[in-house]
Parts: sequence; C-alpha cells; structure tokens
Amino acid sequence: MTRPRSIIEVRDLSFSYGVAPVLEGVNLRVEAGEFLGIVGPNAGGKSTLLKLILGLLEPQSGRIRVLGKKPREATRQLGYVPQYPSFPRDFPITVEQTVSLGRIGRRTPAGRLGAWMPIRLGQSDRRLVQRVLEEVEAAELARRQIGSLSGGQLQRVLLARALACEPAIMILDEPTANIDLRLESDIFDLLKRLNARMTILVVSHDIGFISGYVARVTCLNRTLVCHRTDEIDGRVIRTLYGRPVRMAAHRH
Repeated sequence: MTRPRSIIEVRDLSFSYGVAPVLEGVNLRVEAGEFLGIVGPNAGGKSTLLKLILGLLEPQSGRIRVLGKKPREATRQLGYVPQYPSFPRDFPITVEQTVSLGRIGRRTPAGRLGAWMPIRLGQSDRRLVQRVLEEVEAAELARRQIGSLSGGQLQRVLLARALACEPAIMILDEPTANIDLRLESDIFDLLKRLNARMTILVVSHDIGFISGYVARVTCLNRTLVCHRTDEIDGRVIRTLYGRPVRMAAHRH
C-alpha cells in the first residue's frame, strides 16, 4: 500500500521569543489533501507555528519542509488568511483591488518579491479574481470600499485574496473569531468544499465546532499532540487547556 505523500513536515521544531519558549520539540506531518484543525489555549504557539510554516519566522532548532522545500521557497503555493487584516480598514481600496493583490506573487519574477516594480494584471488575472469572488459568494461586493464591509464579508474577501494565488495549501488563523455562528458555519462549509482541491490547515478556538469538519485535530500548547476527531474527549481537553472546558454540539 502506497504511503500518502507528506506535503508539510515539521521535525523537532523549537522556537522562543527571547527567553520565553513558545514551541518545544514539535513534530507534525500533514498529508496532501488533508483538512487539519489546530487548537489550543491563547499563547500556546498556534500562530507562531503557522508563521514558521509560512516562512515568516525562522526555526531556532529543528526543520520544516513545505512541498519538499524550505518554507520561503514554497510561499507562492501557499494561501494565507490572517486572524486580523494586515492593512488599516480605512485604506482606500476596493474589494476587487484587494483580491487582485493575491495575483502579485504570481506576476513577480523570482528573486524580485522585495523589489519595487510595476505589476500589470492581464485579462486572465481579472477573470480569476472574478471567479474567486463568486466562489466565496462576494462578487456583489467587488466595487465596495474594504472599510465598509462587515466582519463576515471581510473574511470572505480575505479568503478570496488567498485563493487568487491558486494555492496548493491554504492556511487560516482563526478565520471566524469575530463573526457569529451562522457565518462561521458558512465559512467552514466553503472550506470543506475547497478541501477537494487543496490541503487546508486552520487554527480555531472552538474544538467542538471544527471537529465536525476536520478529520484530525492538532492540540498545541507549546508541545503538540495529534488526535483523530473521534478521540477528542473531556480528558484530552483538560490536558490541553489545564482545566475542564464545556463542549457544545454543533449540528450541520
């Protein structure tokens, strides 16, 4: 039987901010086509792990490979939806322009990502932007200013921006942290459909909710343990969070 292909490999990873250890001896394998949930307490290292996989931080010990490469060499094949927008909400830019930013990495020659140069998007780029806006059900927002959007609308636009780079891997850091349960379900239903063509890693604060969507949950609190969703119980949660946590069932 052929072993599934690992698309992300993390081995013996450790990282600290100053003298404060954030990650210690983390090992993780993510297979192509997987939908992986990452959960854990605040300051448990979840966002740091994502930034290391994205190549935004460098490991202090251990090794990371993404698509068989160092993370910074694989960035063009990664889509990223941050927990908070990385630009001021009052920045004068439309939804369509925001999503078009996802094409810049595809149109910039290798080795010139940090250089100033004009970026010209062609007709095929504009068609792709329109397509991903339709896919996230935000096409009617194309001419709106980004600052006029609700939290749920903004998350759809940021997801469209990530899709515009045509990623092999989608990485999301608490994409539904500031929206209501109905919109949260809509976003995760969309992610489930997207998983048919890409690998997805998603950080969430709600272990009960994401267990209905993902096949495996990574529990991270400085160190890391993976569980199938049918293994998640009160003992696992107490170990992860250090105290009892009430779980609520979500029906889809």
